[in-house]
Amino acid sequence: MNEIEKISWIRLARTEGIGPITFRKLIQKYKSADVAIDALPHIARKKPIIVYAVDNAKRELETTHKLKGEMLTLLDDDYPHWLKEIEDAPPILSVIGSTEIFKRPCVGIVGSRNSSLNARKFSHALAHDLGQAEFVIASGLARGIDTAAHEGSVSTGTIAVIAGGVDVIYPKENEKLYREIIERGAIVSEAPLTMQPLATHFPKRNRIITGLSQGVVVVEASERSGSLISARTAGEQGRAVMAVPGFPSDPRSVGTNDLIRNGAVLVCNARDVMEELSNFTHEFQQQKNYGNLCEPDDSEVSFDLSSSPAMDFAETEAILLSNISISPCSIDEIVRACHLNIVDVQVILFELEFSGVIQRLPGNRICRIA
Repeated sequence: MNEIEKISWIRLARTEGIGPITFRKLIQKYKSADVAIDALPHIARKKPIIVYAVDNAKRELETTHKLKGEMLTLLDDDYPHWLKEIEDAPPILSVIGSTEIFKRPCVGIVGSRNSSLNARKFSHALAHDLGQAEFVIASGLARGIDTAAHEGSVSTGTIAVIAGGVDVIYPKENEKLYREIIERGAIVSEAPLTMQPLATHFPKRNRIITGLSQGVVVVEASERSGSLISARTAGEQGRAVMAVPGFPSDPRSVGTNDLIRNGAVLVCNARDVMEELSNFTHEFQQQKNYGNLCEPDDSEVSFDLSSSPAMDFAETEAILLSNISISPCSIDEIVRACHLNIVDVQVILFELEFSGVIQRLPGNRICRIA
């Protein structure tokens, strides 16, 4: 992809309200980011669309290059192969460090920030041993388990997926580790440069960790740990889900023990991980998702209000909102239950997403944003 096209991709991806799944639908319909950007004012009518400025996109690309980084699009050969196949893959991925590392097999290691010393020692040793076996380790550069996993694998290859801009070091005490990872691995983010990490960014970051990996190992997770979200996401993405058992009375082990009880593979050492991945079969679905991103797709519904039948917009929107909760639900199921026109629904859902009311999820699902 040339630089002019990449700038258009950055603009569309950075436009508020355009999530990864909607981005894909827009590109599949309009075949280019430029045409999709021109079409945006005709799509939504409740809220003016302010497209990310050309100068901002150029500045972000230039600054990333000055940091010796790259901004990869889904159509670039260097974009991580495993990540590319997930339905909500980031349209733009900022990388500082080596892109060659994406060609190696990868294991995600995640767990509690408030971790025990034994858990950190185990994570360090596990990451080190997997690194010696030519696996790359992906984690989130957070305190606790993430830091231990990166430190154990930094000499053999590690990927730090961060929630803020790729140039933002968080937490600050990991600055030295951040620099070491750039030299021997890669720092990755879908967020714009200089953006500080917010609580809402971490679940989005976690799907990238799992998307990069063939399997994910959870080391210490409380009953409501974000690491359990990562485990669920990994399962939904078709990745192997593994967990390290912990002492039953330790609240930091409740989540991992539950994962094992519900079918996650029990891990005691690197051999367990390698054995699970050796039996792990997974077929890429690129043609379904992004392999033919700019090819015609007759199944895509028009977003253009001018092409949709007349409707009572307010009434249809009210019906939709009354049936959408913070728990994900299928769009097809809502359409059937409410006897709505799918074209009308797609138009309204786009406006609701753009207004920050709902979020599109993989599997043609949606949910309210709490």
